[in-house]
Amino acid sequence: MRPEPFGALLYHFGTRRLSFLKNQTVLAVVRSLADHPSARAACAAAGVPDAELPAYARALAALADSKMITERTLA
Repeated sequence: MRPEPFGALLYHFGTRRLSFLKNQTVLAVVRSLADHPSARAACAAAGVPDAELPAYARALAALADSKMITERTLA
C-alpha cells in the first residue's frame, strides 16, 4: 500500500494488479483491519454509519476478490 494525496495505491506482486483507494474512510478501514476482530469492527472504529455498511462490505469484498486483502487465519 502506497499513500497518495487521493488515498492509496495497492499493488499485488503476485497478480501484478493495481487498485486505487480513493475514499479516505475505506483507506482507514483497510489500514486498521489487523487491529480489529472483524471488518465490521474496523468500519465502526473508522466511523462508518450502519446505513453505509453494505457499501463498505462491497468495497472490501472487491478487494478480497482481487486478492488485495485476505481473510485472517487464526493459529
